[in-house]
Amino acid sequence: MAQVVYGVWDGVVHDARRNLPGTDTPLAALRNFDEFDEGNAVRAFFADRGFFVFDESVSLVDGLFHYINKAAEQSCGACTPCRMGTVLIRDALDKMRRGLDSPLDFDDIEMLADQMKETSLCGLGQTCCIALLEVIHHFREQIEKEVADHMPIRAQHGMAYMTAPCIEACPSKVNVPRYIDYIRDGKPENSLGVLLQKYPMAATCGRVCVRYCEQACRRKFVDEAVGIKTLKRFVADQQKGPHALKFTREMIQKPLADGMKVAVIGAGPAGISCAYHLLLHGYHVDVFEKQDKAGGMAQIGIPNYRLPKDTLAMETDIIVDLGGRFLFGQQLGADFTIDDLFQRGYKAVFLGLGCQEGTMLGLKNEEQVREGYFTGIDFLLKVHDHVDGINTFQLKGDVVVVGGGNVAMDCVRSAVRLGADNAHLIYRRTRDAMPADTEEVEEAEKEDIDFHTLCTPTRIISENGKITGIELVEMEETEPDESGRRSVRPIPGTEHVMACSTVIAAIGQQVESQERIAEEGIDFNHWKCVEADKSLTTSRPGVFAGGDCVTGPSTLIYAMSAGLKAARSIDDWIQFGTPRFFKRSRMRELINENAFLANDAVETPVRNGYRVHNPALDPDLRKKMFSEVEQTISLEDAYTEAQRCMRCYRLYSVITKHSIPEGAA
Repeated sequence: MAQVVYGVWDGVVHDARRNLPGTDTPLAALRNFDEFDEGNAVRAFFADRGFFVFDESVSLVDGLFHYINKAAEQSCGACTPCRMGTVLIRDALDKMRRGLDSPLDFDDIEMLADQMKETSLCGLGQTCCIALLEVIHHFREQIEKEVADHMPIRAQHGMAYMTAPCIEACPSKVNVPRYIDYIRDGKPENSLGVLLQKYPMAATCGRVCVRYCEQACRRKFVDEAVGIKTLKRFVADQQKGPHALKFTREMIQKPLADGMKVAVIGAGPAGISCAYHLLLHGYHVDVFEKQDKAGGMAQIGIPNYRLPKDTLAMETDIIVDLGGRFLFGQQLGADFTIDDLFQRGYKAVFLGLGCQEGTMLGLKNEEQVREGYFTGIDFLLKVHDHVDGINTFQLKGDVVVVGGGNVAMDCVRSAVRLGADNAHLIYRRTRDAMPADTEEVEEAEKEDIDFHTLCTPTRIISENGKITGIELVEMEETEPDESGRRSVRPIPGTEHVMACSTVIAAIGQQVESQERIAEEGIDFNHWKCVEADKSLTTSRPGVFAGGDCVTGPSTLIYAMSAGLKAARSIDDWIQFGTPRFFKRSRMRELINENAFLANDAVETPVRNGYRVHNPALDPDLRKKMFSEVEQTISLEDAYTEAQRCMRCYRLYSVITKHSIPEGAA
C-alpha cells in the first residue's frame, strides 16, 4: 500500500518525516494509489484541496508548474485575477525549474495566489492555487532549496485533468460548464459540438435525462441547481438537423477498409451510441433491430408527451446519414445468429438488447386474469401503437399502476390520457424514496394522479378473467439498519380492497429471450443480465454488450455512455487485440474512489437567481392529449440560465515514475 511521505489536505499537514500528525489525516486512508498504470508508481498528486507526495525525490516546483500551466490553459479569461495570475505564476515557476532568474520570488507568487483565491469569479481560479499556497506555507524551505543552485530541474512524467462535480456525475462525462460557456458566449453551435462528442441524441437527452449532473451542481447551495437539462434541450432544438450532421461529419476519422465492419444488435440508445462512435472511428456499421423503427425503449417506452417521436427519429437517422445501415425486422436467435455475423465478415458484435420483457407482480390469482392486467412495458407498447394509429387503445374506470420509477410515471400519466376515470399509483415506500425523476412525480401530481404510498398489493381480484379490484396492505418503515437505510414491512390487519378495472405492473424489466441468447455463448449473471467486464467484453471473444442488458433497467444517459465505452473497446479489440489504458478514466477512478470532489458550498458571494423552467401546457389541457407537455425555452431565457453556472472546475495532477500511455479521453 502506498504511503504518503508528506503533504497537506484540507488544511491538515502530514509529514511522516516529522511524525505530523499521524494516522488521523485523510491521507492515511488513500485508496488505489500504488500505481497509476501497470508498473508505473504514483509519486505525487496535486489537487484543489491540497497535495501529497509518495516519493521524497519529487520536485514540487516542476509539479506545481505543470499544475498551474493546466489552469492557465483552461482559464476562460473572464476575470483578471485568474486570466493574468495563472500566466504570471506559471511563467515564474517555469523560469525557476529551468534554472533561470525569475521576475517573481516566492513572496510575489504567494501574493498573486492569495489574490486569485479570494477574488476570482469561478471555481477554477478560486482553487487552482491552494496546493501552491500550502507548499509555500508549510514546505517553503524545500522549494527554496530546489531552486537555490539555479540548475535545471529534471522534467517529470505525469498528467493533469480538469473536471467539475457535474462532469463527474454525468455517466457520459459531458463537459457541462464548457457547453454552458458557449451558450453564454453566443455560440450555441459550439455548444452542440461539445454534446456530439459524447452522444448523438442530444435533443432526446434534453427531454428525458434524469439529470445526475444537476444533482451534483454546486449552485444548489446558493439557490437552485443550474437547468443543465433545459439548456441541453435548447441547444439541441436550436441547432438540430443540418447543424448536427455538419459537426459529426467533421469528426469522422479516415474511413477504414471495406472489410472493417461491425454488427450492432439493438437500435436502442446503447446501440445507437455505439454505432455512432464506431462510424466516427471510420468503421462500417450495420444495426440489427427486431422492431421496424430505431430507438428501442426510447421509441416504445417513453410516451410522446415527453418525447415526440419525430425528434427521436431525427437523431437516430444520423446513423444512416453517417453511412451506417439499419436492418429492421431482424431478431437475434430467430433471424440470425452471432455465428452468422462472424461468417459474414463482421469483426466484432455489440449487444445493445435492452430489457424489453416486463415483470408481473407475482400475486395470488393473477394467473386467472385474462383482461385488464399488463406489465408496464406491454402497456406502453399499446400506448405507442395507439398514438401511431396502429391499434386504438382506450381505458375506462379506475386504473392502478404499481411501481415508483419513471416507467410507472409514464404508465399512470398515459392512463389519464387514454380515458381512465381515475388513475392511482401504488408504491411500497415513501414518496421521497421513489426512484422516479422528481420532475416526473411533480408533473404526475399536477395531472391529478392519486398517490398511495407505503402500501403494496397482496392479491388480484377478478371475475370471469376480468379484473375488478386489487387487495392492498399498508406498510410501515422499520428502524434504520447499519447503513442507515430503512426497510418496510406490512402492517397486519390493514388489508383493504381498491376497486379497479385495470392493473399495470411497472415494477421491473428483464432481458428478453435469455435462453436463446445464452445459446449464442453469452453468459448471464445471477441478476439475469448479460455478464460483461469493465471493458464491456462478454464471455464470447469479439462480442461486447452494454446498456440495460448488462446493468438491468437504467437510464438513457447510462445506455449512451455504455455505447461510447463499447465502441472504444471494440476499436481496441480490432486494432490492438486488447483494451488500451485510458489515462483520463484512471484519473476519474482515483477521484471517485477517494471522494476528492468535496461537497462544499461556494465561498465567493453569488447573486441569487432562481432557475428558468421550460414553459409547459396547462395540466387540464394536456391530460386530454399526447402532445409534448414541455416546450423549449427562449434565447433570452437560455442566456439568463447560462449566467447562473459558477464554473466549478477543479484541477487534478499526478506525477508518475514513467510516462503514461496515451489513450482516449
